[in-house]
Amino acid sequence: MATPTRRSSIAETGHHRELKYPEVPEPLGTPCYDNHTHLQIEDGEVGLSVAEHMDLAAEANILGAITVAGDVPSSRWQVAAAQAEPRLLAAVAIHPNEAPGYAAGTMPDGYNLDEALTQIDALAADERVAAIGETGLDFFRTTDADGIAAQYESFAAHIELAKRHRLPMQIHDRDAHDEVVATLKTEGAPAGTVFHCFSGDAELAKLAADEGWYLSFAGTVTFKNAPQLREALEVTPLERILVETDAPFLTPMPFRGRPNAPYLIPITLRFMAAHLGMDADELAAQVAKNTLDLYGPFDPEARKQWLAASARGTR
Repeated sequence: MATPTRRSSIAETGHHRELKYPEVPEPLGTPCYDNHTHLQIEDGEVGLSVAEHMDLAAEANILGAITVAGDVPSSRWQVAAAQAEPRLLAAVAIHPNEAPGYAAGTMPDGYNLDEALTQIDALAADERVAAIGETGLDFFRTTDADGIAAQYESFAAHIELAKRHRLPMQIHDRDAHDEVVATLKTEGAPAGTVFHCFSGDAELAKLAADEGWYLSFAGTVTFKNAPQLREALEVTPLERILVETDAPFLTPMPFRGRPNAPYLIPITLRFMAAHLGMDADELAAQVAKNTLDLYGPFDPEARKQWLAASARGTR
């Protein structure tokens, strides 16, 4: 695998972040999974290896994670990591904020957008790839007309890839709710469409539920300034709820700003269960079922059998 990248120690606010990983929380009584993480991005005073991440996750009764890409090199990294670590599955894609660079031919890997999509297409065929992602639209960081046009082109191409490879798709949606929904309806949403790190309100959650889409809640649902996420959670059917870290970002309260990792899923999940008035083990069991129904098994041999059944149309 290529050398991981490292997250900056300075937050977007300009303040230096505390780089000490939180302690492992009390393990869940029922095992669960991290729907979305970025293990190629190192954080903390000392970076954790993939095996160390997943060993800590196991201590918290988190049995697996989907490690997610944003460009061609990181997509290759995720696939190699998932091939080497049976507790991982990979998602491959061009992030919407990287699409303009590919379209302009200025990315360090040297690919243009068509070439990059060809690379993602090839990687998506690997049996350890469980999703296309993250793709979508981001009008917070990309605001120029050419960049937005590249995002639309890339998003539509990823939708086609997800449908052709019969894979779920993880969506990055920032300041683009209406446009993401319109694109999904125009292009035809893949089966297993997931709003990663859901950032909408109850209205969007209801719309997504009506369409059969999944909402993945991150540590942001615990933030005091995010009541709309908790309102969205309240109206989301249990069979459409997923949980994620988006590690190393978006660490849940009370550790906001510190390094995040899959082992911290119990904090977010327990918060969600408490808000819903549910037992945490009941919610964990439902989220685990949703995860496995969507992505299939993590165990390599079980996955081979599952993929064979899928190819025969019997799954």
